[in-house]
Amino acid sequence: MKQATYRLASLAIGVVVSAQCAVAYAQEAKFPSKPISIIVPYTPGGVADTFSRMLAQVLSKRLAQPVIVENKAGANGNIGSVYVAKQAPADGYALLLGSTSTLAINPHLYKNMGYDPLKDLQAVSLTHRMPNVLVVNPATPFKDVASLVSTLKAKPGEYSYASAGNGNTMHMAAVEFTNVTKTSMTHVPYKGGPQAVNDVMSGLVPMMFHNLPAVVPYTKSGRLRAVAIADTKRSPLLPDVPTMAEAGVPGFTSLVWNGMFVRAGTPPEVVNLLAKEIREVLTSKEFRTPLEAQGFEVLSSTPEEAMDLLRKDYAAMGSQVAKAGIKID
Repeated sequence: MKQATYRLASLAIGVVVSAQCAVAYAQEAKFPSKPISIIVPYTPGGVADTFSRMLAQVLSKRLAQPVIVENKAGANGNIGSVYVAKQAPADGYALLLGSTSTLAINPHLYKNMGYDPLKDLQAVSLTHRMPNVLVVNPATPFKDVASLVSTLKAKPGEYSYASAGNGNTMHMAAVEFTNVTKTSMTHVPYKGGPQAVNDVMSGLVPMMFHNLPAVVPYTKSGRLRAVAIADTKRSPLLPDVPTMAEAGVPGFTSLVWNGMFVRAGTPPEVVNLLAKEIREVLTSKEFRTPLEAQGFEVLSSTPEEAMDLLRKDYAAMGSQVAKAGIKID
């Protein structure tokens, strides 16, 4: 009898210990239980980097874990994108700041990117959108689109424009601009936006299309002249700068969106938790106000909405790249 009682007591203790271990394991496995990385596939100092660091700072407080921005630049954004899509575990601890350029344009430029954004990535949320602005060095005579187009037609191929690299939205905007206006210019690709805009300001390259938040400070200081904004509406930050339609190029827009993505196969509960927390940050007035003052249009979405936009732009940009005849390799 005593032996049976002893066995029952041992069994009960074992059950309790097992239950406690299960609870402890569940607590340890609760997401997030360690630092999270936001992979920015561009060089430091650009608008994508700025936005990501502001998001990381607020998100870390909500998740009670450090959120670290890592710049993995190169190959027009492909190096950082491949890292999240193929190398990082599918556990939600590596977030990719994806964009129109990296996820919707690059697949149509490269023969082998090393991943498929539609199959290898899972959207979490859109984060922001920005129009591109046509800016010129103030020493040039170009004060409006009409004078620029007139000169380009008179001197085909003699002028050049900068961009952050082959195939990004800045490059695509300039290609579309020359197609629509029936002009020609020489493309000067850089390894990032900061380097490109610096050379436009120094006069090495006369002009470029660039994201609104990146050019506002320089137009205010007089180091750049904004000629037209490639959006359907004027920006309150540049109220005197006309839209392309107002400047005589109807129907021409160039908008770039950004969003957070994780590796496909990440548990749905992790994706949904990240989406919820990111959405809470993006919809807060405290977060939005300073960014909107810089020219960012802060967005938020469900994972499904973000993935739908990627699929739509993937198809649209494929047609645009094919029409422009741009090839990387």
